[in-house]
Amino acid sequence: MTAAPEAGWAAGLGDSLRAPGPGVRGAPTKARSSLRPHRPRTGGVASTQTPPSAPDRVREATMEQCACVERELDKVLHKFLTYGQHCEQSLEELLHYVGQLRAELASAALQGTPLSATLSLVMSQCCRKIKDTVQKLASDHKDIHSSVSRVGKAIDRNFDSEICGVVSDAVWDSREKQQQILQMAIVEHLYQQGMLSVAEELCQESTLNVDLDFKQPFLELNRILEALHEQDLGPALEWAVSHRQRLLELNSSLEFKLHRLHFIRLLAGGPEKQLEALSYARHFQPFARLHQREIQVMMGSLVYLRLGLEKSPYCHLLDNSHWAEICETFTRDACSLLGLSVESPLSVSFASGCVALPVLMNIKAVIEQRQCTGVWSHKDELPIEIELGMKCWYHSVFACPILRQQTSDSNPPIKLLCGHVISRDALNKLINGGKLKCPYCPMEQNPADGKRIIF
Repeated sequence: MTAAPEAGWAAGLGDSLRAPGPGVRGAPTKARSSLRPHRPRTGGVASTQTPPSAPDRVREATMEQCACVERELDKVLHKFLTYGQHCEQSLEELLHYVGQLRAELASAALQGTPLSATLSLVMSQCCRKIKDTVQKLASDHKDIHSSVSRVGKAIDRNFDSEICGVVSDAVWDSREKQQQILQMAIVEHLYQQGMLSVAEELCQESTLNVDLDFKQPFLELNRILEALHEQDLGPALEWAVSHRQRLLELNSSLEFKLHRLHFIRLLAGGPEKQLEALSYARHFQPFARLHQREIQVMMGSLVYLRLGLEKSPYCHLLDNSHWAEICETFTRDACSLLGLSVESPLSVSFASGCVALPVLMNIKAVIEQRQCTGVWSHKDELPIEIELGMKCWYHSVFACPILRQQTSDSNPPIKLLCGHVISRDALNKLINGGKLKCPYCPMEQNPADGKRIIF
């Protein structure tokens, strides 16, 4: 596809989807050392009110769709509850009525008297009542079936049942490769959530071969986290001491926080643990320079030990929130040290997909309408930028202001002598007669003088 039709298609597509297009429009880009991702700017009329972002709009629409389904589901649950109560009450009344009739028939049989006309009439009424009750319960049960079907219709009405055709099959790898990647993502998610037995069962059923080296970090982290949830600091302290040097390189305070929490547990033991607490305070010596204030607070709390810390100015030391904090700190620092993601890649991908899917469905409709089926042919990028929000910013991103493409390892950003930054592909296209003229300033320069920028 030529550059001109692509630019026209991208402009129309951005208007149709109300989302920023790929790349940067407008002023030249200077090289920056900030680690915050580069966000392409979009045009528009200035307003005193900040319009909702794309993720916010998608979230609001999704919440409204979920609310519609939830309302139908609440109706079904209410009917189930009402039906259950009515059914139980009707059957109890019927059993009581039949029991009384049975007692009367047994009494008449013992006396040897023939069945009276009154008892015959009562038996007929009992049979009729049983039949009417069963028919009423069956009718109410049938009504519940219609309510359940309305839930399914609400789901079909508010959500798309078929989303596989959002993108072309040519964008993805082979079906076997897709299946393997998905299975591996699920297994990693299960290991990360501590569902070890479920992960092992999935590996066996899917014939997925997972190395022990891959499992070991998850097994160790889950073992330590389980101990922390049981308020056992031993495994975590042992792990932190064995990885002390690498944790210091990450500027981690995990080991200090573990020692502090153990010291607080000793303080909670009362005056009987005072000598043991003072002896354990020696573990704070390597952290005295960085955590002097926290150590002073803990040592000052010893003054109130005989009176009880619960009623002292240091009662905050006994807060149970410290245990939740130490679990989060351990998870974050351990994952950073072992090269693992804190959040499950599967959960992050799922959350991102919920935001991106509506945009992708819109883009599919626009592509089909404008007959631009060949515009999305790259496996490593989307044809339009999708805003996922700050939570999904994991690394810096630079978009070439000339070609409006996100840079990559094969097409890195290049800083020119004048300070403007463009992609390498753009630089190669701008070379004329061995010379390069900056597209934003009249400075001519040697293309070889450009330097690669790493954000």
